[in-house]
Amino acid sequence: MTDASTYTLFSGGAQGAEAEFGRQAERYGVQEVNYTFEGHKIDRARGLRVLTLEELARKDVSLSYVSKLLNRNFSNGPQIRMVLRTIMHQVDSGLEVFVVGVIHEDGTVKGGTGWGAEFAKLCNKPLFVFCQEKARWFAYKGVNRQPIENPVITQTHFTGTGTRFLEDSGRQAIADLFARSFG
Repeated sequence: MTDASTYTLFSGGAQGAEAEFGRQAERYGVQEVNYTFEGHKIDRARGLRVLTLEELARKDVSLSYVSKLLNRNFSNGPQIRMVLRTIMHQVDSGLEVFVVGVIHEDGTVKGGTGWGAEFAKLCNKPLFVFCQEKARWFAYKGVNRQPIENPVITQTHFTGTGTRFLEDSGRQAIADLFARSFG
């Protein structure tokens, strides 16, 4: 059996999928690091890691580039920029990435969550996305995705992120992922 205490979840602690990843990590004894920034409201305080302005600036990304990559527009507000930067810290820290959200027809993931998935692809990290609309997991190899049954967490440093609008199917997918990996 896998010793869950040797694993670390890197996330953002935000409402929805990230908070659920954190609850499951705590339940199984997995360590947790939640990246945030001053003034950001999140649901998880366990493993809180407040990034400095310098650390955030190192992950600056062009919103034009992100918008083009995801085929949609992102506002140029300071809050979204900070959130995208924390997502980059999450993905950088994990050796494999698990995302819960909705996959568009073009293979991108809906919302700011989509940047985490795209950044994982750019970093060539194993990426698994649970699509709440299709109620199933997909594994990505570059831009190609294939349905996958029952993925498990295999890397001691992994990222868990996703939508703020977590549905019951997404919540169950996260719980089942942890049960398969550490139960």
